[in-house]
Amino acid sequence: MTFQEQIQQGIPAELPQPKPYDPTINHAPKRKEILTDEEKKLALKNALRYFEPKFHAELLPEFKEELEKYGRIYMYRFRPDYEMKARDIAEYPGKSEQAKAIMLMIQNNLDYAVAQHPHELITYGGNGAVFSNWAQYLLTMKYLSEMTDEQTLTMYSGHPMGLFPSHKDAPRVVVTNGMMIPNYSKPDDWEKFNALGVTQYGQMTAGSYMYIGPQGIVHGTTITVLNAFRKINKEPKGGLFVTSGLGGMSGAQPKAGNIAGCVTVIAEVNPKITKIRHDQKWVNEIHKNLDELVSRVRNAQKNKETVSLAYLGNIVEVWEKFDAENLRIDIGSDQTSLHNPWAGGYYPVEQTFEESNIMMAENPELFKEKVQETLRRHASAINKHTAKGTYFFDYGNAFLLEASRAGADVFKDENGNFCPANRSKLGGETFAYPSYVQDIMGPMCFDYGFGPFRWVCTSGKPEDLQKTDEIACQVLEEMIKNSPKEIQQQMKDNTQWIKGAQENKLVVGSQARILYADAEGRMKIAEAFNKAIANGEIGAVVLGRDHHDVSGTDSPYRETSNIYDGSRFTADMAIQNVIGDSFRGATWVSIHNGGGVGWGEVINGGFGMLLDGSDDADRRLKSMLFWDVNNGISRRSWARNEGAVFAIKRAMEAEPNLKVTLPNFVDEIGRAHV
Repeated sequence: MTFQEQIQQGIPAELPQPKPYDPTINHAPKRKEILTDEEKKLALKNALRYFEPKFHAELLPEFKEELEKYGRIYMYRFRPDYEMKARDIAEYPGKSEQAKAIMLMIQNNLDYAVAQHPHELITYGGNGAVFSNWAQYLLTMKYLSEMTDEQTLTMYSGHPMGLFPSHKDAPRVVVTNGMMIPNYSKPDDWEKFNALGVTQYGQMTAGSYMYIGPQGIVHGTTITVLNAFRKINKEPKGGLFVTSGLGGMSGAQPKAGNIAGCVTVIAEVNPKITKIRHDQKWVNEIHKNLDELVSRVRNAQKNKETVSLAYLGNIVEVWEKFDAENLRIDIGSDQTSLHNPWAGGYYPVEQTFEESNIMMAENPELFKEKVQETLRRHASAINKHTAKGTYFFDYGNAFLLEASRAGADVFKDENGNFCPANRSKLGGETFAYPSYVQDIMGPMCFDYGFGPFRWVCTSGKPEDLQKTDEIACQVLEEMIKNSPKEIQQQMKDNTQWIKGAQENKLVVGSQARILYADAEGRMKIAEAFNKAIANGEIGAVVLGRDHHDVSGTDSPYRETSNIYDGSRFTADMAIQNVIGDSFRGATWVSIHNGGGVGWGEVINGGFGMLLDGSDDADRRLKSMLFWDVNNGISRRSWARNEGAVFAIKRAMEAEPNLKVTLPNFVDEIGRAHV
């Protein structure tokens, strides 16, 4: 069968042969045993309903074995034989170009070069899934191949509920992931209901088909690292950045450190993913000995090298060793998947990777104890360094949140000493360290409308990507001439990034690019792309963004951590965002419980939009992109964020139909002033 025929058949009429487990692939760890015997029966019934009764007798023992062995039913047998990658959009079967674009994006998320655990359909973050099983993938691709522009596919946490009549301006796909009743949104609820096959963790761009490999995180981390060095008034050259996590969050940090120009030390416990990142040239060197690492770092600092050094081992060992050796760390963070602390997102110190994986599955309570003990040591070591002048920030991966829950000293008492939550001067929600959103991204980027705008060239041609880079550069260079001083730095950082993007070989998977742009920038770049498509200069382009943005995400410990009016624990903005995008022209929209900081901790809204060179696309992009950004700026403005007040006033001047409620400022003694 051809590739197109395989897509069109969906779940095959005859059972394919079982597929052997491939040990060379980076697999998800075994999930913890959480279902009762009756619930296991229910999980099996739920899995078998995808197949005709005549196959049940053969599939039942196989699915039962998967559930017992891996803690989930993945349906490995149904994994397709064709190569999983983003193809030229013309290679996909279908009646709708929009649907073909979505198929392309789904396959990109599951590309072996992109996905963290491709055979388990997990793109990144340890549990960020595109689908829960392979039957869902096959059905979804079949539906998309049949879809017209008068239909909408509804996706319930990876399950394609079906094609429903709609209209050409409606989204082609509406995705929901993990939308649990609030009282059923604890971490163990995810384990249970995911094992039952009725919900999943979509992360951000994993379950919404908008991941572009590590590039997105590289860009955000590069901006963060550059601005972190600016905050301590130090040039990156010869500066030391220490962090951890090469796997779950894409291994972006060493690449970002190299682009920024500093020395980066990054710890990772998984030897397989460390080798992959080294082979991909995302990290320059691998070290296994701490004494050798210390010596190498001192030389790199002395010679002001730009180099990234991976330590194959636990990050706690690095922080403690560097303290003992009095090695100065300039900036520090952590990028392990601590939103997923008990299922492979973070590993305890003083035991091997293999020992940890066994304990995680067979003795989860002890594993949790060991993780929390490690978090306390981790925080203690960081505190010693910050006392010597290190600038530490939380990267929004829930490090401080989970450390606080472990009883770590990540708060300050009345005397300014580090302490646990119960002795905190300001209560258990105000950490001793800022998140990078509070200190950097929020006030410098999000409040002004700058966030991770991205695009994918559906032709798969590098020359199309180069052309879009050139177009984006031209647009930004023209805009910077008349940009107010408040956003000059953001504009300059972006033009520098886009010019260096090609040379840094950031493409993994689809031909994609990301940059931080405001509403005006996004609309002007998209409009220029659409004209280039209409003129035949490039093929169709998919627009999107990371949910980690101005407006799409309500996350009190990350994206909205610089909201100080008490509303950071509300999720109105993300819900409004995705509803608003859906009727303003998005090709597909998504809403998720959970993201970079964890299940139950955040609501994420996302979108995708196909530009095909048409007048319709031009109309939709202007309507939707304007809303997608300014929804967030208006909420940030109402929280009395001064940058956002400036930005929304500027937006109202540009668009007479925009009228936003502005806050009055109140001083410390209660006198109101405008």
